Amino acid sequence: MSAAGVMPNGQVGRSVLRLESRAKVTGRAAYTHNIRLHGMLHAKIVRSTVPHGLIRTIATADAAGVDGVYAVVTAADIMKLVPEPYYGPAFHDQPILAVDKVRHVGEPVAVVLAEDPHVAESAAQLVAVEYEELPAVYDEVEAAGSEIYVHSELKPAGTFPDLKHLAGRRNTNVALDYRLVRGDFEKAFAEADHVFDHTFTTQQVMHTPLEPMVSAAEPTANGITIHTASQSPSFVSTEIARLLGWSENQVRVKTSYLGGGFGAKLYIKLEALAAVLALMAERPVKVALTMEEQFYTISKHATTFRIRSGVAADGRITARRCDVWWNGGAYADIGPRVTQKSGFTAAGPYDIENVHLESTAVYTNRPPAGALRGFGIPQLVWAYECHTDMIARELGIDRLAIRRTNLLRNGRPQATGTVLEDAATDLVLERLAERMTWSAPFDRGSGTIRRGRGIAIGFKASVAPTTSVAIVNVGGDGSCTLYCSTVDMGQASDTAMAQIVGEVLGIETERVRVVQADTDVTPYDMATLGSRSTFHMGHAVRLAAEEARTKLEALAREVGLPERSNAPIGELFRKRYGMQAGNVVGTGTFIPRYKSPDHDTGLSDEVTPFWMVGAAGAEVEVDTETGHVRVTRLVNVADLGMPINPRIVETQLSGAAIMQLGFTMTEKMELNAGQVTNASLADYKIPSFHDIPMVIENEAVAAVQRSGPFGAKGVGESATFGVSPAIANAIEDAVGVRLTALPITPEAVYRSLRAGAGQPLEDE
Repeated sequence: MSAAGVMPNGQVGRSVLRLESRAKVTGRAAYTHNIRLHGMLHAKIVRSTVPHGLIRTIATADAAGVDGVYAVVTAADIMKLVPEPYYGPAFHDQPILAVDKVRHVGEPVAVVLAEDPHVAESAAQLVAVEYEELPAVYDEVEAAGSEIYVHSELKPAGTFPDLKHLAGRRNTNVALDYRLVRGDFEKAFAEADHVFDHTFTTQQVMHTPLEPMVSAAEPTANGITIHTASQSPSFVSTEIARLLGWSENQVRVKTSYLGGGFGAKLYIKLEALAAVLALMAERPVKVALTMEEQFYTISKHATTFRIRSGVAADGRITARRCDVWWNGGAYADIGPRVTQKSGFTAAGPYDIENVHLESTAVYTNRPPAGALRGFGIPQLVWAYECHTDMIARELGIDRLAIRRTNLLRNGRPQATGTVLEDAATDLVLERLAERMTWSAPFDRGSGTIRRGRGIAIGFKASVAPTTSVAIVNVGGDGSCTLYCSTVDMGQASDTAMAQIVGEVLGIETERVRVVQADTDVTPYDMATLGSRSTFHMGHAVRLAAEEARTKLEALAREVGLPERSNAPIGELFRKRYGMQAGNVVGTGTFIPRYKSPDHDTGLSDEVTPFWMVGAAGAEVEVDTETGHVRVTRLVNVADLGMPINPRIVETQLSGAAIMQLGFTMTEKMELNAGQVTNASLADYKIPSFHDIPMVIENEAVAAVQRSGPFGAKGVGESATFGVSPAIANAIEDAVGVRLTALPITPEAVYRSLRAGAGQPLEDE
């Protein structure tokens, strides 16, 4: 590797322009949203208006009588084709359409089909559903012990190896309860000089991909083809095949570029509905959601996190107890995996000998929650990094110093017992301190505008064990085609994978074409999620390219050239076949080592193949008269190993930080009796240009993931970790008030200021 970080063949470490950039800026890039199929019907969904209730009647005659309506479909119709119409990656708990009961406002109850989407939408308003309302439960802590049960029985899917331990249960809202016990935390608490106990909450938010969810299905002679905006086409294929009782090769799933995903478009969302409707109608059917409908489809977990720490007089943390409740809404989706994978990091990136963690996934009567950028980690870092600042202030210790004292470093075991390797926690923290000029004087503002600064650091394990497969095909002219099912949704994964191929084969990245995911053509990949693609698919691509290179070297020997000949690849084929002909194909499969946590202790010495580390520093101005907060500077520092493409890394860091800024300051799904009251971009406020700090700085520290492809690992989530607590810590630094709930609105700040001054608002 050169000093500049570029690998010997000049492809990895190079800031290649995105391969699809020209297609996107010229409007030629294909998106599923724009698909049109011959004879296609449009589906419009009739949704529940109550949060919990039994379905007594569904009157469809008026809708069916509308001119242009092809059919009105309910669960009773679907069950003639699919007797058990339930799906889900963790539990088979979600019906294609509600069967006898609804569990959240907005749940699909019936569908109207028509060639004209406006006719279908108008007719859907005429479907009358009568409910017998049942008591509902919305709060995650309350639901964990409630006798209002969202589901009468839980049926584990048994799909993923790390969730094989899930058990069927009755009379409970607890989908998964992960427990980790290390050391003697009770004794350590008793012997601690200080004990701190705080509770933090986060709100339910939505991914808001600007391309809403969409799927279209068309029956074929041998099965069905599903065109879908999905991050997990391989999973969709296997799950639809399971639902229909078909073989996997009868279900073809094709994706295009995604207009954003962020975890919203994982697993099954609309695909099962589109597939069964198409099979019933014997015509193509398209299901396309509005922005409002997305709020009822999937969201990010609201959480409650109680954290208690035993601390020595010098600030060293000797014991920590974490209790986290994850609000999974009406259907589990991948929430149990979030609960376990993120839950075991709840004690933070700190070296604590005595730890007790309880992480609980809970059903409620809210819209479902699942994966969202960060996979649960931002909710945890919000709590433990605010908690860290509060401890430091109470003990009179510098906020950077307390982190240095307790930081978990390479060679030491994390709470699970897995030894930290190639996680540059200390380097990330020190680079953040340098960029924030932490030891220098700081302008505190004057008058009604007060200034403060804060820092935070977090880490994340990779989702494992998961499998990725790739195929590299070298053509007779030396050009190369890469087949893999990683989905490019704006993160430039196609470009990064092409760079890996180029590096191995010694060809320009631009000569590599990446075929978009198509389960008839591209091999298996678990999903594009959790910053796993660079590491997992990157390894599979590397292995496939290396196999192709080995075959090319054999071909060189066969035609009498040295193995490492500088002759163009096309020349090898011409010498062998006397013309431009032939192919060399390489395949690669990668699955990392993994050991499931012990059922009783939650411990494992190999719980993740790599760690992601991210830290944030924030400078803020607080208007003490209004509570308005302006983030004037945001610094993001991350360990992502060796950057495959430095320029794209920069955009990933800033994009993740800005997304988390919205979750910190403005975004919240407002619910009234289970109804989302702000389900539109007019009322649900994502960050605009005016909300973005004038100064955003990003840095990838000089680090190498030795087990990663060319030293690389994932980056898409690392800058989400520390943003929220860094801002809250900066606000306390500025005006002395501590916020323990997200989002940090001007009203929340102003109320805290008034309460701190002994002048609480009248309605408190």
